[in-house]
Amino acid sequence: MKINWGTSIVIAFGLFMTFILFFVFKVQSNPKYDNELVVDEYYKHDAHYQDEMAKIQSAEDLAEKPKISSSEGNIKVTFPAEFNPKNIKGTVSLYRPSNKKLDFEIPISLSDSTLLIPKNKLVGGRWDITLNWEYEKKPYQFKEVLYLQ
Repeated sequence: MKINWGTSIVIAFGLFMTFILFFVFKVQSNPKYDNELVVDEYYKHDAHYQDEMAKIQSAEDLAEKPKISSSEGNIKVTFPAEFNPKNIKGTVSLYRPSNKKLDFEIPISLSDSTLLIPKNKLVGGRWDITLNWEYEKKPYQFKEVLYLQ
């Protein structure tokens, strides 16, 4: 039996479609390729977007902004000196874009203007750090990306 060029194109196209469908099925069924959302309740989160922007603007308006730095054994979060550390209440969120299971939050409890986060809880790579705090009933939010080795 002889196969002409038209039949060859149809066979090649069919094999290509099978190849693509195989990989689509493999990615959808394998838990290694977890297709999760950045935020679980996206629309509820989006409804508070303007509030979040107001918090970020409050932090941007500060004369001295918070500083996040990485040292030997920990991450150092330094709040502005103009704040009384005992009156700062809030949380520090550490978000790992590549793995939701590594995300966690730390409550802010300060005796001086510095908060230390041990690095032994963190794996190397990108971390999105979000500071949400309130001082004298005014909310603030500060975000920074940190890359760890």
